[in-house]
Formats: sequence, structure tokens, C-alpha cells
Amino acid sequence: MAQQLHEIKEKQKRALLVSLSDNDTGELQGLVKTLELEIAGQEVVKVRERNPKFGMGSGKAEEIAGKAKELEVDCLVFDWDASPSQQRNWEDLAGIPVIDRQELIINIFAMRAVTREADLQVRLAELQYRLPRLTHKYIDLSRQRGGRYGTRGAGETKLETDRREIQKRIHKLEKEIEDVAKQRQVQRRQRERQGTPVCAIVGYTNAGKSSLFNALSGSAVLVENKLFATLDATTRRFEPTPGMGALLTDTVGFIRRLPHNLIKAFRSTLEEAAHASLLIHVLDAADPNIESCFGTTVSVLQELGAGEIPVITVLNKTDLLGDEAQKDALLLRFPQSLGISAKTGKSLDELKLRIAGKLNGSVM
Repeated sequence: MAQQLHEIKEKQKRALLVSLSDNDTGELQGLVKTLELEIAGQEVVKVRERNPKFGMGSGKAEEIAGKAKELEVDCLVFDWDASPSQQRNWEDLAGIPVIDRQELIINIFAMRAVTREADLQVRLAELQYRLPRLTHKYIDLSRQRGGRYGTRGAGETKLETDRREIQKRIHKLEKEIEDVAKQRQVQRRQRERQGTPVCAIVGYTNAGKSSLFNALSGSAVLVENKLFATLDATTRRFEPTPGMGALLTDTVGFIRRLPHNLIKAFRSTLEEAAHASLLIHVLDAADPNIESCFGTTVSVLQELGAGEIPVITVLNKTDLLGDEAQKDALLLRFPQSLGISAKTGKSLDELKLRIAGKLNGSVM
């Protein structure tokens, strides 16, 4: 008799989320859902006592560890960056892995990396994060990673890998990324010699940048309603008006407190925005935290040296707004912005005219 094969569905990892009272709890939930963890509960902590051992009072830490045990979760997820010693203290207390904000975002980037450049950049950020955390309890999140990332997983470096071996790998990756960055510079110089203006689409993650990129360029870049769906700077030729040639670049999305290791590793990719002739700053019109997203993007652009580049501010996803009054209120909060819908195509022709006008103005 033929043996029957039964597919065994791996149990979804359960997480207890821990946020500080002044942070955006919704954003943490979005990050965790992107990593496909089940949210078993969420604790919002108002820190009165900055205990260096746990980053909060020991009593509150014990209370959270107790709740984690009660809920039988697989890990704790923090919405802040924990020091290596704090992470060890929490794991000793709770007996389960602790994922801080930095590791959470690095894991999402690892899940999203598709090209060789993105893969190199993510691996570098992972190793730099792990170097001071050789005793950290890494939870296996390899199921969440597509393709080749299932084999690499969160435990690639192994806990027993010594410091010198990790440093050697870091040095090798830095050299490879430097070589890729040089290739990117060569391509950029070629474009500059051709005199073709470059428009870079920038903005907070999941604001609809890739949808707008596809709508304007006729491309088919991956579009998902998830954070960090795009990690690579993709460039296509498009015509703002008939006969007017320009290049359009889709860039990696920004986020509040993007980990330093990722900014450093992805610098050559992020800097595509700094070399553009025009920035198209995309905002999610339906996001209740739209002003915070706007501020984050402006801050990162300034850090990258792109603060003085001409900008068109676009309020995307206006089709999700309840009525015209909401749209009018947003236009008052963001003067000179343009309300559009990349999904329905609303006002895209007007956006193209604005792009053409800005580019013509920059040439004169």
C-alpha cells in the first residue's frame, strides 16, 4: 500500500510585544506581522525607573516575564534597541529569546532581500549585530524567509563562532559591498554624462512608492501591502510628457529609528536619492501618523545629503479617504502637495505635468 504523505504545517511562532508608552504601538504590530509572527499580547510600559539591567524597573520586568510564561509565547519583541547585556538579562529572566527593534527590522530585511547587493548588505548588518551578542538566544525564523534564506536562517553564524571569524566575514562583506557600490557609481556617472534627469521616489515604508513607480513607468516591480517590500533601487526610463525622457528610481522605504547598521550597510542604495534631480516624496494619505512619517523621511534625506533637492510631495491612497473634507484638510497640512491614487490612476497626469515642470525649471 502506498505510503501516505501528510504535510505538517509548522506552528506559527508566538510573540509578546513590549512597547514604551511614547512609541507607536501600531508600527510595532506592523513589523511583527510582516515577519509573520503571531501576536499573543502586547504590553505598553511607562518607564519611571531606568534600571540599566532591564531598561525598566526590575518589578515590571518580572511582571512581563511572568505574562510571557502565562501566554506560552516563543519570544519577546521590544520596540527599542536593547544593549547586549540587557538582552542577556531578559533572556535569563524569561527563558526565551528576546528580539529588539534592531533585530526585528534586520530579520525583515533578510526576508525581503532578493538581489546579490541586498543580500550582501543584509548579511553585513546581521553580522555586525551579532558580533557583541554571541550568547544571544536566536529564535529560528528561517520559515519566514523565502528561497535561499531558509538555509541561511537566523543561526547562520552559530553561537560557537568566535569573534575573529565573524570579523573576518564582516571584512569580506564590506569589500564585496564596496565593489558593488563602485559599479553603482559607474552606472550613475554614465547616466549623468547622458544628461538624463533622474526622479527618485522616496518615502516611508508601505506608502505606495512601488505602486506609483509601476503606474508612472509601466513596470511590474513587486507590490505588497507589507513593510519593506522593496530593498533595491530599481531604475526605469519614463516620459513625464511626450518626448521628454527621464529616469525614475524606486528606493527602499524609510522608517522611524532605522537601525544604524542597516543605514550603514544600505548607504550606497539609499544614496541614490542624494544624486537625483528631483524627489517625489510619497505619503500615505490614509495613515493617521502621516506627519510623523513625513518628518522621518525628511530627516533621513537630510542625513543622506539630499535635503536641498527639489521635491514634489504626493498624498497617495486618497481613494481610501472617507470624503473630500479629509483630503482638503491634508492639503492644508501639506501645502503644494498633490493628492493622487496610484491604484486608480487618479491625478497621475497632473503629477506628470508637475514633474515635467520641475525638471524644466531645474535645467533653466
